[in-house]
Amino acid sequence: MALPHCIKPLFTAFLMTAFLSQAAMGERIKDIASVAGVRSNQLVGYGIVVGLAGTGDGSSGLTLQSMQAMVSRFGLVTEVSGLNAKNAAAVMVTAELPPFLKPGQTLDITASTMGGASSLRGGTLLMTPLLGADGETYAIAQGNLVVGGLGVQGADQSSLVVNVPTVGRVPRGASVERMVPSSFLETPHLVLNLHKGDFTTATNTAEAINGIFGPDVAVPLDANSIRVRAPQDPSQRVSFVSLLENVEVTQAEPPARVIINSRTGTVVIGGNVRVTPAAVTHGSMTVRVNEDFNVDQGQTVVTNGDQTIVADNEPVVTPDTEIDVEAEPARAFIFDTGVSLSSLVDAINAVGASASDLVAILEALREAGALRAELVVI
Repeated sequence: MALPHCIKPLFTAFLMTAFLSQAAMGERIKDIASVAGVRSNQLVGYGIVVGLAGTGDGSSGLTLQSMQAMVSRFGLVTEVSGLNAKNAAAVMVTAELPPFLKPGQTLDITASTMGGASSLRGGTLLMTPLLGADGETYAIAQGNLVVGGLGVQGADQSSLVVNVPTVGRVPRGASVERMVPSSFLETPHLVLNLHKGDFTTATNTAEAINGIFGPDVAVPLDANSIRVRAPQDPSQRVSFVSLLENVEVTQAEPPARVIINSRTGTVVIGGNVRVTPAAVTHGSMTVRVNEDFNVDQGQTVVTNGDQTIVADNEPVVTPDTEIDVEAEPARAFIFDTGVSLSSLVDAINAVGASASDLVAILEALREAGALRAELVVI
C-alpha cells in the first residue's frame, strides 16, 4: 500500500502513538543504521599561522614562499631573503562538514604544523580556504588558535613537552560558503545502511518498519541495506524520518567469534562460542642448565740431595654441567557437547593457563574441529 502524498497531522499523531505504545525492547534504528547520502564531508586546506613567540618554522623554504605569496596579494613586493618565519608556521587545516549545513553557519577547525614549528600557542590562523574532495571551496577558516599543549626549551637545549603543542583548534573558526548537494528530498525511496551488516537484522528492521507504517513500506535489499518508501511531499519527509529512526529493532545475535590480539595477548570470546566434545591436556616442563668448571692444578716435586723443589703444573680445566628438569603433571580437562563460554573460560583458568597458552589451546581446538567459532587474529 503506497503512502499518501502528504502525511496529515492526525495520521502523524497516530503513528507517534503507535510507536510509543510499542512494547518490544530493542535498538533504535538511529543507533544501528544511517540514511544513505546523509553523511559528513572532509575538508582540508593549507594556511599560515602568524604571531608565534619565536616558535615558528624559522628558515623553512615552504613557509617563506607562502609568506611572500601572502603579502604579494596586498600589493607588496619583497624577496624571500628578506623574510623570517621565526614567528610564523605553515599548517594544514582540517574540518568536518556535517550534512545539510547552510552557508553562513560555522565549523570547528584543527590546524597542524607541517614544518619545524615547535608550538602554535598564541598564533592566529590567516584566511584559509577549505576544499572538498572535488577541489571546490566549501568553507573559509580564520581565527585565534587554542592550544592544549606546552613546550619549553632551555639554553642548554634541554626541553619539556606537555601534550601536543603543534596542534591547535579554532572553535567555530570556519564559515560555510557552499552547501553540499543532497538527494535526500528528491529520491522516492530512502535507503537505510546498517552499521554492521547482518541478514537477520536487515529482515528484523524491515519487519519492524512495516509493522508500524504498513506492509511493503520497507524491503531489505541485502545484509546491509533496507529500502524504505518515503512520502513524496518533501515537507513531510523530515517528520517521517524522525518517526522512522526511533523504531525499535531486535538485533540478531552476533556470529560466534574468538578475537585474539597478538600484540597485547588479549583474548575476547563471544557469548555464542561453543565447543564440541574434546579432551585437552595442558602441562609445562622447566629445564635448568648450570655450567661450571673444575680447575685442577697439580704440582711436581723434585728432590736433589738436600733440596726439594715444588713446581706447579699447567692447570687442567674440567667442565661440570648440572641439568635439572622440573615437569609439572599434565592436567587434562574434557569439554562436553555444547559447552558454553563460561564453562570454557572456567576450564582453561582452572589449569592456570597464561594468555599464550590460551591462544595455543584455542588454535588446537579449531584445528581439531571442536571449536564452533571463527578465530580472528588482529
